[in-house]
Amino acid sequence: MDEQQGVRGGGPPWWGRHGPPWPARRGEGERAFRWPWRSTVLITVFVLFGSHFAAHRQHGERADLDVFAWALLLVASGLLLWRRRYPVAVVFGTAAAVLVYLGAGYPYGPVFLTVVVACFSAVVAGHRKAAWGAVGMLWAGHVLVAHWLYRWLPPAWDPAASWAQEGVIAAWVAAVVALAELARARREQWARDRAERAQAARRRADEERLRIARELHDVLAHSISVINVQAGVGLALLDTDPEQARAALTTIKAASKEALGEVRQVLDTLRTPGDAPRAPAPGLDRLPELVQQAASAGLTVDVEGAPPRLTPGTDLAAFRIVQEALTNVVRHSGSRHARVHVGHDSAALRLRIDDDGPATGADAGGSGNGLAGMRERAAALGGTIEAGPRPDGGFRVLAVLPLKPAVKEDDR
Repeated sequence: MDEQQGVRGGGPPWWGRHGPPWPARRGEGERAFRWPWRSTVLITVFVLFGSHFAAHRQHGERADLDVFAWALLLVASGLLLWRRRYPVAVVFGTAAAVLVYLGAGYPYGPVFLTVVVACFSAVVAGHRKAAWGAVGMLWAGHVLVAHWLYRWLPPAWDPAASWAQEGVIAAWVAAVVALAELARARREQWARDRAERAQAARRRADEERLRIARELHDVLAHSISVINVQAGVGLALLDTDPEQARAALTTIKAASKEALGEVRQVLDTLRTPGDAPRAPAPGLDRLPELVQQAASAGLTVDVEGAPPRLTPGTDLAAFRIVQEALTNVVRHSGSRHARVHVGHDSAALRLRIDDDGPATGADAGGSGNGLAGMRERAAALGGTIEAGPRPDGGFRVLAVLPLKPAVKEDDR
């Protein structure tokens, strides 16, 4: 089973646990929303003290701070408390408060920080046009005040601002917008990376569930088929031939013990995904055991050829394919004889399982999960499975597995 992997790509390590250092969109859940009390208080304190200091530095050049000025500073800073829930209203509200503050002739200073933070939050939240509009409104209003309305606005001695100053302000506005756009793009990239990681985790979980289901099906189907046949024999001979019935019960006990052992091995893998299995995975070296189990179910199996040295994944897939094919002969074919041919060349292993039929039902050769599981095992290694009736009667399963799988082996 795949172990849980750490976060790779898509942000610094702490992002994988807590997300980016900015708010999530409202659609991502109410739990993600938190009132930004601390940052708002810090910004408010900085704006108030910074404006007080700026007023001393610009004394005689701009109007002195009064109650209305302090109220505007508090409004512009306090609105930031709602910047995550109502980013559009906050960015326009802070821009309007700052514009009124500048129009009243109060000192330049850190009051612009409130617009910067509001613009940043709006752009990151996806309201780009609103942020640009609010910042553009503030800059256009400042140009109007500094070059035309200054004659009628306080302070009376305030001259027209220089266009060089307007260029500096425009450069700062462009820098703020660019920084906000960069943060928005990074946030969206992080969201895409997180979605891709979640999708990959779901895909790995689905693949693991399919692998476990396939393994359990192959383990249980064969053993239960043997148990079913022998239980029928035991019931039929219980009164007339007790010794034969005893032999059938002994076979049932051995088959059930083996099935329990293999199921326990699969479950141990689930409980301790990081540990090596206690017993090696079965391979084609256990073909004699399959032949013996098939014989206990009344099926004679002839084996031709010998397998080459295989990788663990290919060896397990080959064993399970032969096991499932023989199980289907026991369950769905009237034939009591099957042949297993093992061949190979430098590139591929070839398995051929034949029986002479006739079929005992419409699902001769198996149907549903059995054949689907064989095809999935072969496809996972880059191989193929062909299964169907033979022209001369009976059923054939032909598997071709590459000796050097083109993809990573997961069934180990």
